[in-house]
Amino acid sequence: MATSGKTHQTRAADLNPEWHVIDAKDKTLGRLSSEIATLLQGKHKPIYVPHLNTGDYVVVVNAEKVQVTGRKLEQKKYYRHSGYHGGLKERNLSQMLENTPTRVIQQSVKGMLPKNALGRRMLGRLKLYAGEQHPHEAQVGAGRAAKEA
Repeated sequence: MATSGKTHQTRAADLNPEWHVIDAKDKTLGRLSSEIATLLQGKHKPIYVPHLNTGDYVVVVNAEKVQVTGRKLEQKKYYRHSGYHGGLKERNLSQMLENTPTRVIQQSVKGMLPKNALGRRMLGRLKLYAGEQHPHEAQVGAGRAAKEA
């Protein structure tokens, strides 16, 4: 005989975001982005609900050293428009990695998140850095110290 119990309702008070540091060196762009999107949405947690920001903070270092397969460095295009006539700018992936390597990962992850206000808040928890150093050691260390105590 089955016991009747209440289902768990995740509330905002239950949320306790953690900090994850991911090294993007020699990782494939799409696979890295899907891993980051899963962490930002909180789908790796048992308390995941689609209407709350149950995700964690993600710090990505070495964004400039991300890898792609095939001929994407020349063939993949990024577009942006200034809003004026003739204001469409086009760059390929190699140009983007030279000038703004963090924007490549940011746009890739953004496409994998919900297209609403909740998705924008999730993207706000993504911290991208081109090199090895990042200013979030205190937050990352605080999460580890709390688990050990």
